[in-house]
Amino acid sequence: MNTKVTIADLIKAKIEGKKIAAVSCYDYLTAKLVAQTNIAMVLVGDSAAQLVLGFDSTLPATMDFMVAITAAVRRGAPNVCLVADMPFLSYQVGLDEAVRNAGRFAVEAGVQIIKIEVTSAHLDVIKKVSDAGMAVMAHIGMRPQNIGKIGKLKAEGTTAEMAAELIELSKQVVDAGAVCLLLEGVAAEVAEIITKNTGVPVIGCGSGPGCDGQILVAPDILGLSDGPKPKFAKTFGQIGKASLEAFEKYAAEVTAGTYPDDAHCYRMKQGQLDTLRQILKDKIH
Repeated sequence: MNTKVTIADLIKAKIEGKKIAAVSCYDYLTAKLVAQTNIAMVLVGDSAAQLVLGFDSTLPATMDFMVAITAAVRRGAPNVCLVADMPFLSYQVGLDEAVRNAGRFAVEAGVQIIKIEVTSAHLDVIKKVSDAGMAVMAHIGMRPQNIGKIGKLKAEGTTAEMAAELIELSKQVVDAGAVCLLLEGVAAEVAEIITKNTGVPVIGCGSGPGCDGQILVAPDILGLSDGPKPKFAKTFGQIGKASLEAFEKYAAEVTAGTYPDDAHCYRMKQGQLDTLRQILKDKIH
């Protein structure tokens, strides 16, 4: 991307029926790779707590951690539309705290959109952050920060009653000021209804092809994730396997004494070794 992608560009893409490619990544080097593609949006998600730090949920992600890695991603991908995830307890404890934390992303990391996992109980948070001058992405459907309350994540909108509630919530969050939606783990039929009946861009994460765009985490795309993956995760490359082979080859060369060879060493300037030996005469063997 040679020019910065904005929320206006995303809205234009929706109007024109052009799909939006988005990815979640968490570091400078991956972001640099993403920046060389046609991916328009990067989300720095609190899933970094799992995929970077090794926790079993997103809950341990802190504001300081999220701001630091988001700023790194911005440095790697200066022109993507950058979205940051408000971590657990960064917005639930009070409206002023929510605005302050959202502002940190905008000021310290150059974020354009603030993502918040919401229910109808958080409409005031959306409004407050929006009124403070920041664009909000409302994350509805499957909400990983709710894991402590429900115990296990499951698909949302799979019954008519659940679907009707989600559709109503999608209208409420937009009315509260959300400029785009992220639907995670929502039944495809319901996600399509929401997408067709809202004027803001809708990004799907495991919510079927009817959304305006799709997002996956970079480790799943690259084949770096191990263990069970969600149903919607698709691997587009086998970087994990290639990385393992590279590490094994490195270890083999080190233990065999073939690395480093002369091509990978620094050397003293010509004649300096003899001078050094004179300086150190009788001091070393």
